[in-house]
Amino acid sequence: MTSAPLFAQDDDDNENDKIQDKMSEYIQKRLDLTKEEATRFTPVFLRYFKEWRQTIRQNRGDRLVMQQKVIALRLQYRTQFREIMGERRGDQVFMHQEKFIQELREIRKERLRNNPGGRPLRRGATNFIIK
Repeated sequence: MTSAPLFAQDDDDNENDKIQDKMSEYIQKRLDLTKEEATRFTPVFLRYFKEWRQTIRQNRGDRLVMQQKVIALRLQYRTQFREIMGERRGDQVFMHQEKFIQELREIRKERLRNNPGGRPLRRGATNFIIK
């Protein structure tokens, strides 16, 4: 839930679309979804991601309200994810989302360390590799 700076830029929607696609792929891989599960998961996850990002944008000024609304959103979507892939894996979607965000932060930190004094890296730019 501390991911607002990574995904809240209004002018980076195209980059956010790339990130959401990479995040969806990352989560699908971590959950070892079947082809059928992945087909059902993707549109639900993309709707969730867009609502999650909008919730963060709309509630940036009040961290506690933002957290409360993100939790409510996750509870709503957890039911849908459980219907697609079962209770255990449906509950793990958000854990993998947080891991993806943390890995993305680490990649950005590494880029900053490797680019001292150079041209600043554009916020939102990523070549996140799915392992």
